[in-house]
Amino acid sequence: MKKAFFILIILLSLKSIAQKTENIIIITTDGFRWQEVFKGIDPAIANNKKFNQGDSAYIYKKYADVDVKEARKKLMPFFWTEIVSKGQIYGNRDLGNKVDVANPYWFSYPGYSEIMTGNVDLKVNSNSYKPNPNVNVLEFLNQQSKLKGKVAAFGAWDAFDRILNEERSGFPVISSFDKVGGNKPTAAQNLLNEMRDNSYKPFHMDECLDVFTHYQALDELKNKKPKVLYIAYGETDEWAHHAQYRSYLDAANQVDKWIQEIWNFIQNDPQYKNKTTLFITVDHGRGDKIKAQWTDHGSDVPGASEIWFAAMGPEIAPKGEIKTESQLYQKQFAQTLAKLMGYNFKTNHPVEKEISELF
Repeated sequence: MKKAFFILIILLSLKSIAQKTENIIIITTDGFRWQEVFKGIDPAIANNKKFNQGDSAYIYKKYADVDVKEARKKLMPFFWTEIVSKGQIYGNRDLGNKVDVANPYWFSYPGYSEIMTGNVDLKVNSNSYKPNPNVNVLEFLNQQSKLKGKVAAFGAWDAFDRILNEERSGFPVISSFDKVGGNKPTAAQNLLNEMRDNSYKPFHMDECLDVFTHYQALDELKNKKPKVLYIAYGETDEWAHHAQYRSYLDAANQVDKWIQEIWNFIQNDPQYKNKTTLFITVDHGRGDKIKAQWTDHGSDVPGASEIWFAAMGPEIAPKGEIKTESQLYQKQFAQTLAKLMGYNFKTNHPVEKEISELF
């Protein structure tokens, strides 16, 4: 009788620690600073005529509040209501909670490579770098029998074909002005292709507007039901480079709304509900305030290594904003993503350990 009781206890314990995450959605919003994430708008930038697009009144009306916590909630309402209550948020350096890129370059291709490969390859030193020789975690997950053919990536920037080495990786990477739907697009995909091709192109052919990347990815999520989905938004970085702070803030606010849209779909779909983890981060930071070039990033820009991340899902305890002093690195993300899905990411190059604090 006692033996049966102990066996039952063990079985219940194993069930309680069993893998719960069956799907993962990774989201990046290029170069969005931790300062706005944790403190809301920066008055020094918002008040400056060089950056506010002649509309500081709009910025203050829509996003400002004397209480920093309310200001950041105005900018990212879903982030600071749902995610903070059900997940974990890292990177508030004012509290000593530090997250940094480990690569020495502090710009996009090396940052995305670090996120996805768990490795700092010093040869990856240019945004025009060739197809990535390093194996990425999405490629690794696509090689697992339960996930094969159920991995997809959508990115606004055309470099993602190279960053994720689409030809070698074996999963679809829809970037910039790539058409969705292949040779047999649905009516919805045809419309998405047509609208994107005929859209305003402020970033020329290098990058499409985020709205197209979002709805292409959402179409994939609703109709093909991938188990691993990566969505890379780009406008937060582009509008910052254009020194347009109002548009930079609006882009971040819109990404927050899109994350909410994705989460609402997840929580109302049987495949995804209570079985899906969201992981949200950035490829690099930017300069702090005006004198340190908030519009720019790179190894010559102080603060551009400083990043943040957030996660929410069944494996993740609802700890909210992490306020303890610590130092984490971008290169830890790849193994973390694999472990969230129940795998150990191993390949022919070094992979940094996961972020154990998250679990």
